[in-house]
Amino acid sequence: MIVAIIRGFEPDVCLRLAEAYYKGGINMVEVTFNQKYPRTWKDTAAAIKAIKDTFNDSVMVGAGTVLTEEQLKICEDAGGEFMVTPNMNASLIRKCVADGLMAMPGALTPTEAVEAYNAGAKYVKIFPAGVLGPGYIKAITAPLSHIPFLAVGGISPDNIADFIKAGCAGAGVGGNLTNKEWIKAGEWDKIAAVARSLVENSKFD
Repeated sequence: MIVAIIRGFEPDVCLRLAEAYYKGGINMVEVTFNQKYPRTWKDTAAAIKAIKDTFNDSVMVGAGTVLTEEQLKICEDAGGEFMVTPNMNASLIRKCVADGLMAMPGALTPTEAVEAYNAGAKYVKIFPAGVLGPGYIKAITAPLSHIPFLAVGGISPDNIADFIKAGCAGAGVGGNLTNKEWIKAGEWDKIAAVARSLVENSKFD
C-alpha cells in the first residue's frame, strides 16, 4: 500500500499528479492542508473533489495534515475518504471513524501508536521514518505486530523495500513523487515511472 502525498499545488496540478500516480499503479492520494495559510484550504477541498469526481472508486482520496474537526469536515464535504494527521489526537480519530472515514494518524512512540490504534486508526503513520530508519520500524513492530504501520518521510524507490521488510504495511511518499521541475515541464510520464518503481519495489518474496 502506497499513499501519494501532494502538498502545495493548485487543484489542476493535483489532478494531473493523481493521473500520473494512477498510471504508475498508485491509487491512494493525500492532499494536505497548509496550516499556516487557511485561505488555501478551499484549494485542498477543490483538489480532493476533482480527484474524487474524476476517478470515483478507482482512486481513494483524502486529506493530510488534518488537525481539527473543521478540516475533517472540509475533507468529508469534498468527498474525501480518509484523513492523515501528523499527530495522535484520539478524539479526532474517533470522530473520523464515526463519520465513516479511514483514520491514519501520525505517531512516533509505542504509547502514541497504541493509543491511536485503540482510538480506531486503520493505519498508524510513523514519521519521520527516513530519519528513524528501518531499524526503528523493526523494533517498534516487534511488540506491536497487530498494528499496521505506514512509513512516511524520506521514502523513495531505493529504500521502500527496507521499510516494508522491517514490518510496515505500506508507505506515504511525498517529495519523490512531486518533482517540481518535471511538473513545470509537464513530464508526467517521469512521475508515473517513479510511482511504478515505488509499487514494484514495495513487493518482495
